[in-house]
Amino acid sequence: MNANRNATFSRNRDAASFSRNRDAATFSQKRDAASINRNRDAASFSQNRNQNASLASPRSGGVRNALNSQGLAGGPNRAALINPTTRTQIAATAATAGWRDGRGREGWWRHRNGGYGWVGPLFWPFAYYDIYDYTLWGYGYDDPFWGYGYGDIYAGIFSPYSYSDLTGYWSQGGHRVSTRHSGRHKGSTPDQLLLSTPKQLALMCGEDSRDIAGLPIDQIEQAIQPDDAQRAALDELANASERAAREISAACPTQIPPSAPARLAAMQRRIEAMISAVAIVQPPLQKLYDLLNEEQKARLNALGQDQRRMEAAKKQGDSTASTGESCGIAPMAVTGWPEAEIDARVHLTEPQRASLGSLQDATTRAADMLKASCQTNEAITPPARLEAVGKRLDVMLQAVKSVRAALDDFYGQLSEEQKAQFEAIGPRRSASAAPRQ
Repeated sequence: MNANRNATFSRNRDAASFSRNRDAATFSQKRDAASINRNRDAASFSQNRNQNASLASPRSGGVRNALNSQGLAGGPNRAALINPTTRTQIAATAATAGWRDGRGREGWWRHRNGGYGWVGPLFWPFAYYDIYDYTLWGYGYDDPFWGYGYGDIYAGIFSPYSYSDLTGYWSQGGHRVSTRHSGRHKGSTPDQLLLSTPKQLALMCGEDSRDIAGLPIDQIEQAIQPDDAQRAALDELANASERAAREISAACPTQIPPSAPARLAAMQRRIEAMISAVAIVQPPLQKLYDLLNEEQKARLNALGQDQRRMEAAKKQGDSTASTGESCGIAPMAVTGWPEAEIDARVHLTEPQRASLGSLQDATTRAADMLKASCQTNEAITPPARLEAVGKRLDVMLQAVKSVRAALDDFYGQLSEEQKAQFEAIGPRRSASAAPRQ
């Protein structure tokens, strides 16, 4: 009996010892796991901190200095920005400041008037100014609005900027978030840079302040000398103008587009916002115009004629060129596709090559579509010019959507290495390599 009791005691003691050892081992494993997690979290934090610190790089400072040098440091200046030449100079300086570490001069994606459709991650700088410029003044030759076309789609596909170039358009305050489980677009990187748009870049993107954005209501009022009913309609137009500016401002980029599909998606959002802005302004503008007598209409139309004469005097020998001619001439053309470089760098399979052919066909159709929508005769009245703007934007949207669908199909067939090689084509191009019509 004693022997049985001793055996039972021994077994219990051994079991207790085993349990203590197992608990100790479990505790040790948990402690080690916790230590590993802490180290991993610390490493991750350090990596993110280093990534964020890279935003304040010398390249970022160069872009910021270039923007400040054009008079944007002290905030918006409507007196300067209503001048299309000043806006062109600002866009040109900003577009090349982040390209090739600021050493580039005339970028290959430059518009005929000297401006740029892409300034870093932003498509169509000063979009609302370009809309109302043409609506009121009806600029013909080298008009900022009509200079947009297929060349900008091309620059969206083959961006002149590398991803590190684009980070220079933001200074500090950015943070990276994982898009690994957020249904990111095919071709995007696992982490994307989500930020608020910096002040200077936001000014080019769209200002929603009544003092800065919108139509020059004071000039219109001075020209037409409105009665009470016309003044109420003018106030309605002013409010609509401000709402339209907010619509465009809301489409400002808040993240860096990491791939060609993402750039065309951003381009589409921007054009859609501009179409919405036009739709907001059209009814009150037409209402006001319908309330004017013939003399008032003549004075309002004369504002644009006077402005065109001044611009023509500056252009001198080029003053006879029409809006259609300016619109029809693009710095890039379908025939300029870098096929040899794509073959050498991307090493396409036969199915991928067939998809690339479909993409090229889509861009050819888009270029033809945009060229066909150029005006041969300029509209005389502001409502007619705004209607022409709306039609042009509708065609641009259709062109971008058709190219984007073909691009998505092609890009979705590429491996990650092939995507990286494709994205490297644009930043490697020089001004001399720009395709011509």
